[in-house]
Formats: sequence, structure tokens, C-alpha cells
Amino acid sequence: MAQSHGFTEVDWLSRKNGAAHHTQEYPGPELVVRRGQAFTLVLELSRPLEDQETIIFRVETGNCLAHAPCWSTSRKICLTENTVTVSIASPPNAVIGRYLISTRVSSRRKQNDRKLGEFVLLFNPWCPEDDVFLDSEEERQEYVLNDSGIIFRGVEKHIRAQGWNYGQFEEDILNICLSILDRSPLHQNDPATDVSRRHDPIYVSRAISAMVNSNNDRGVVQGQWQGKYGGGTSPLHWSGSWVPALCWGGPCHTPCHRTLGWGGPCHLLGAAPASCFSVLRCLGIATRVVSNFNSAHDTDRNLSVDKYVDSFGRTLDDLSEDSMWNFHVWNESWFARQDLGPSYNGWQVLDATPQEESEGMGSAGRRSRQSLLPGVLPVNADYITWLWHEDESRERVYSDTKKIGRCISTKAVGSDSRVDITGLYKYPEGSWKERQVYRKAVRKLFSVESSGRRTRVRRGGGRGLWRDDLLEPATKPNITGKFKMLEPPKLGHDLSLALCLANLTSRAQRVRVNLSAATILYTRRPVAEVLHESHSVQLGPEEGRKAPAWGDLNRPTPYGAGSRAGLPSILCSFPGKKGVLGPAVVGVAVMVKVTVVNPLLERVEDCVLMVEGSGLLQGHLEPQERASVQFNITPSKSGPRQLQVDLVSPHFPDIKGFVVIHVATAK
Repeated sequence: MAQSHGFTEVDWLSRKNGAAHHTQEYPGPELVVRRGQAFTLVLELSRPLEDQETIIFRVETGNCLAHAPCWSTSRKICLTENTVTVSIASPPNAVIGRYLISTRVSSRRKQNDRKLGEFVLLFNPWCPEDDVFLDSEEERQEYVLNDSGIIFRGVEKHIRAQGWNYGQFEEDILNICLSILDRSPLHQNDPATDVSRRHDPIYVSRAISAMVNSNNDRGVVQGQWQGKYGGGTSPLHWSGSWVPALCWGGPCHTPCHRTLGWGGPCHLLGAAPASCFSVLRCLGIATRVVSNFNSAHDTDRNLSVDKYVDSFGRTLDDLSEDSMWNFHVWNESWFARQDLGPSYNGWQVLDATPQEESEGMGSAGRRSRQSLLPGVLPVNADYITWLWHEDESRERVYSDTKKIGRCISTKAVGSDSRVDITGLYKYPEGSWKERQVYRKAVRKLFSVESSGRRTRVRRGGGRGLWRDDLLEPATKPNITGKFKMLEPPKLGHDLSLALCLANLTSRAQRVRVNLSAATILYTRRPVAEVLHESHSVQLGPEEGRKAPAWGDLNRPTPYGAGSRAGLPSILCSFPGKKGVLGPAVVGVAVMVKVTVVNPLLERVEDCVLMVEGSGLLQGHLEPQERASVQFNITPSKSGPRQLQVDLVSPHFPDIKGFVVIHVATAK
């Protein structure tokens, strides 16, 4: 009787396949390859194959078997009489995920089955037949393989770069990304259908976008919208992606708590690997972060951001349901739109902010950026300020058609510079085309009844908004005013301002000036009033005059340091040669020096310096003291690597710095 056939060893050729498939950065022993491209295995046999024997390979993911001709194998090549090398190719539209591969050796008399092991199949932006194909190698390096980058934040006139570690190649992150798909309601409700649809980047991106928040599906990150962090971690202390992902990746899949902070959920969900951004990049879809400054949050969908104020200019929270955020972050992912047609291929907008639901899911996703070009919220709306009178009437006192959707930004390919892509989202502000699109949208929203009566959109508190309120320009004012900074602002000191008034008429006017100022959150919601004054000013015909005003920026607020206005974002610096005191080489310790400056005129207690999540400095800083700390790091990977530093203190919000270290390969 012939000897039973079997395999004594399988060589996955991980290094060779990893280099060919651009997956060598994924850690661990498991083979990771990309679809639409062949990979090679070497099988060691227990005995030579007989002439009538055949080997059948079986690959399956979930409960789905991948049948020929979808998958193919090349003719076997015998290196020795007991070794066979086989090349296995998946189709460019194969389902992505973890696969089990097994063999069946058949002859006339019997057959022998053997499980070889598991491998992971990803999307392939290098394959022209794959829907995620990206035709630029530089962009593939940037948007797929780069594991660190920049998120732009701040305000329109002071845009700042925040270094971030995306971490898609960190230990266990790939496994967690696949678990996110398996834990989604789509999979829990119908596993077979869900797995069978994972060939489609449109479907996968939507599932991931919904799962990054825990609003309704026990997702990765749980929102806290009140500015307090009880039971969770402040986003101000996050500089990388792998910590929240590993937090969720525990045995209970518990959401990581976070709150609004300076960037809110949009900032975190745009950058964490538990977000659609890094998860999709980890799964092989080119993805980038986009920041929109002066971002509209229009609660009643009337194409305007309506702010209601009292006679002192103080925002009336119970009436002002809309808001304009300093900035908002979303993601763009690159793939074809087989559902819409080739003109919509390219960058697709994915917004994982869990305040909104779309089709019953806590996300807004997969809309082609091309379809956004006419201009929609949050990038194109009118900003209107209404004066609310005691008799509950209102008066429009300010209207700005150019304020919303400014400096839409993303990181440049191959550098940390900022690229302005506003023109890809909307027509130039104030142009005839932009106003035409806006007016068309308003008329579509506010329909006119056949009787000729205007249609009114109801709002909370019994008020409403007529269509003509949006289409008609504001009345030209008789007096204008703007603030001018008399001295550069200093943290811990009063802010010295002057209100410059100008009479635009040819007659003298007496003006009562009510001044107020408050610290605000990044949503521009007021927190604490720091200025409240009233003056009477006489202005002659076409006369201009300055009225001084002062505000206390050192006053504590109910939300602590996180709500203070005017604080600098980066106090951590790297002196010398980018803070690295020597050459950086893989496997060799190098000294890094970080300098921290206390700008306050008071002692600052309980400071902790965090580097990649590790606490390195504890103690205090004397008034205006400069302190330095040195420590060793041992690089494990070559190439440009980003080191983030975070100073944690109850006196400072969001004190971060970063440096790019170029690590050489060990000789």
C-alpha cells in the first residue's frame, strides 16, 4: 500500500512576499499580502509526489469558500524531489480579511486533507484592477505606508501643525482592525452577507466609519460632549493612535472614553487607528486627514449658521443652536465608485464624528468629493448674527458669506507642509458661481407654495426663518467697528485692546457701546465672561475714534485650562540639532533633549512630560523657568520617524511638540 502523503513544513516566504506586496512593516509571523497579486509558498513533502497525484488548494475566509476560477495557482515547481513551490494569486476584487488555506492531495485510491495555516489579504493600491488603485508611487508611500503625519488645527489665521503617530504597523493593530469589522452590527446581524461584501471599499469604509464611535455599536471611541473626562482620557493627552485601539482591543472590546477637548471627536476620529483613517490605511486604502477651518454646524439644515446675541453681544445659548467650530477634521479615502460612475472616482469624504447619524449609523461617509464641489455644509454656508430684542423680535446685524469653510488643509506628499485644497471643495468665495450655487440650494430648501406664500422653517423657541432672510443682503450699517490689539498678548497678563469705531454717515452720532468678552471652547461656545463694559461715544460726521478695552486672560474658568483663550499650543521645543544629541541608528540608543518653558508669572505644579505615552518628568516649574530633560531612545525601524512630546499639567491645555528623526539602518 502506498505511503500516506503529507506536508512536514510550510515556508511562507514572509520576507520575500512582504517586500513584493509592500507589507513588510506589519509585525508578527503571520503572512500579510495584497489582493490581485500572486504570493509564493514552499511546501516540504513527506515523500515525493507520484505522477497521478494532484494538489488542490482551498482558501476561505469566515464561512466563505473562494472557488476557482476566482483564485489561481501556478504549475508546481520541484526544487528537490520532496519540495514544491507554488504561486497563489487572488483576484483584484477578492474579499479582504483573514484566510485559512488548506490542501487536498488526491490520487485514484485516496485523498489527504491538511490545513497549512492562515494569512491576511488586504486591498492593493498597487494593482491597476483593484478599485483602490492609486497611480502615484509617491502618494502610495504617503497615504498607505506612512505611519506618522500631521493634523492641522487651530484657527483660520493661526493654523498649527500637530504631529501624530497613526500606528497602523504597531503590534496587534492589524488584528484589531479585522476585529472591528467582525464586531460591527453588520457582521453580527448577518455574518455571511457581511463577509461577502468586504471586497468593496465603499462597504468597508462605511462599516469602519460607523464602528470608530460607540454611539450605537460598542465602537472604539466613546464621545463625551460636556468637556469633562470622568472615567476616560482627555484627548489633549493623546499624541498617537495605538493606545485607544489597544484599549478597545482587549477581551471585552470596551470603548475608549474621550471628550471634545481642543479637537473634539473629529480630531481624534480623524487620526486614531481605531478611526476610519488609520484602519482603512492599515487595510490598504489610501487615506488622508483633512482639516476645515470655520466649520459650520447647522442644526436645522437651513444653509446658514445663525448666532443670536443680546445687546452686549453675548451669545444666547438657548437660541443659538447652530455653531461655527474653529476647525473640524474628516478623512478622504481614495477608491473607485462603481455605484456612481467613473466621474466620481477618486477621493471620497468620510466623517466619523459621532454626533450625527447617517442611515441609522453613527457616521457620515463615502460621499465623493466631486459631488461636494457645488459647496455644502460644513464648507459653504452664510454666517448670520441676529440681535434678539426683549420683545422677542430680531434684527440682522451682521452677515458674512465668506466666513465658513476656510483654508481646507491636508498634509503635502513627502513633507510636513500644508496644502490648501479649498478649491477642490467649493467655488471661490464671493464669486458669481459660488453665490449662484448657494442661492439655488436655498431656493430648493425653502420651497414656495402655489398660493404664493413664503415657506417658513420652524426653529426651537417658536422662531422661524424666511427664505428671503437668507437671500436678501444685510442692511448697510451706519457705524462700523473692529478690535485692534494694542500690545502683543502674554499668557497670564491682561489683554489690551482698542475698539476702533467709524461713523459712515455725514451727520454726528452718539453711540452707546456695550462690550463683552468671554473664553470659548473650540466650538466657540462661551464659557466664562472676562469683560463687561458700557460706554457712550460721540462721533462727528465720518469721524473715527478708538475706545480702550481690557480683558483678563488669567482668570480661571469652570472647565479649567482646556477652555482658556489665547494660550500658545506648543511650549515643548527641541534645541540644538532637532533635539537629537547624536546620530540615530536602528538598535542603538540615542540621547534626546526636550526643553520646556513656563510662560506664567506663577509656579506650576504637577508637570508630567509624556513621550509616546511614557511618563518621563514629574515635578514643578518656577515662574518663567526653563527646564530641560534628557533621555535615551532606541529606534527599532529605519527611515524618518516622528517623536511626539506632551507636557501634561492642570495649568496648560494641549502643550505638544514633535520632531522628525531620520534613523539610519544598522551596518
